[in-house]
Amino acid sequence: MLDPKLVTEHPEIVLDTLKRRNADKETLAIPAEVKRLSERRGELLLVAEAARATRNKLSPQIGAMMKAGDKAGAEDLKLQVKRASEEAKKAEVELDEVEGQRNSLLMKLPNLLHEDVPAGSSEEDNVEVRQWGSKPEMDFEPQAHDILATKLGILDQEASAKISGARFAVLHRSAARMERALINFFMDTHTDKNGYNEVMVPYVVWRTTMEGTGQLPKFEEDAFKIAGQMNGQDAFLIPTAEVPVTNLLREEIVKEEELPKAWACFTPCFRSEAGAYGKDTRGLIRQHQFHKVEMVRITTPERAKEEHELLTSHAEGLLQALGLHYRVVRLCGGDVGFSASLCYDLEVWLPGQSAYREISSCSMFGDFQSRRMSLRYRPESDDGSKKKTRFCHTINGSGLAVGRTLVAILENYQQADGSVLVPKVLQPYMGGLDRIV
Repeated sequence: MLDPKLVTEHPEIVLDTLKRRNADKETLAIPAEVKRLSERRGELLLVAEAARATRNKLSPQIGAMMKAGDKAGAEDLKLQVKRASEEAKKAEVELDEVEGQRNSLLMKLPNLLHEDVPAGSSEEDNVEVRQWGSKPEMDFEPQAHDILATKLGILDQEASAKISGARFAVLHRSAARMERALINFFMDTHTDKNGYNEVMVPYVVWRTTMEGTGQLPKFEEDAFKIAGQMNGQDAFLIPTAEVPVTNLLREEIVKEEELPKAWACFTPCFRSEAGAYGKDTRGLIRQHQFHKVEMVRITTPERAKEEHELLTSHAEGLLQALGLHYRVVRLCGGDVGFSASLCYDLEVWLPGQSAYREISSCSMFGDFQSRRMSLRYRPESDDGSKKKTRFCHTINGSGLAVGRTLVAILENYQQADGSVLVPKVLQPYMGGLDRIV
């Protein structure tokens, strides 16, 4: 969530970001309405404060007048106190309504874009930053992963359709084992080499948890909502481990010396993908349920950019270890996610589709998420004084999307005879298996 003071006092800054994001008219009107509500909020605070002051000043005088025998004066003061109390109550009721309306609008505003975000309206305007490796040379026509895996008998989409419908998959034998191998390889790399703390989290979270990272209210139609409530709140299946992991420190104040915090977490992810039909839906590319390893880093504002680059390098390192050609693109204003201020997408090359496909998004959020979940830190003090708390900055990225990595291996390591080589770094996790036949 954006700072209400910023939106009120500098709406032009927010409008600039909204225009760079190609926001609609309804969203463009929000800053002006937030300013109006903030001004009304200030008026009501003054009214309530003045009424309470009048009440508190006059109330003690009533008893003194009664003792002095001035009943008429006491009754008059009682009426004044009553009017002041009613005025304060009326102002407080409207104040609650105004604050509720303002917060509702603030929750609809996306994050401010970082100055490094390029202009553009869609993914076609994203800017390539760098490439690693080269496209594999094949003297045969490469097959798409779903065709190849079906022929190998390791992907059964008919069975998954019978069980759960479209956009689910059943993996058999070496494909199922490779999925598990990738999870272990990713987690081992992050914990043993990259210094992340491994964590396991719930797969069901409250509405307030989803709001904390910005999934709600914007993307409610993309979430799987659970029937009924848990402890009086709506509950959802997680769309990504980012949601529960980033919320681990919600409503806490951490010491600056404890930062950065770094977690790696494997979870299944659940997304309804509303409105995405016909877009990258082939095979294992865009599913309702998939596995992903997520990296989350929580830091200070001063270190955020450095930490973002570090996290991105960790995702890149996995692709390099697997020998997969990829490119890094910086997302333009029209393609950056709602909660992010800056985002790199890692896109892996898929020979069977003759196209790059996203395999990781590494995003920097500033204090947007920490404001929503009240996550703060207390800066260090040289003289021992207690400094004012500040909001943490959050960063996360896929490290990596497991199913899409499986897709990339199948397509990049396929052979002319229809078999698939197993990358060397995965062979120890596959019991020494070096080829899928």
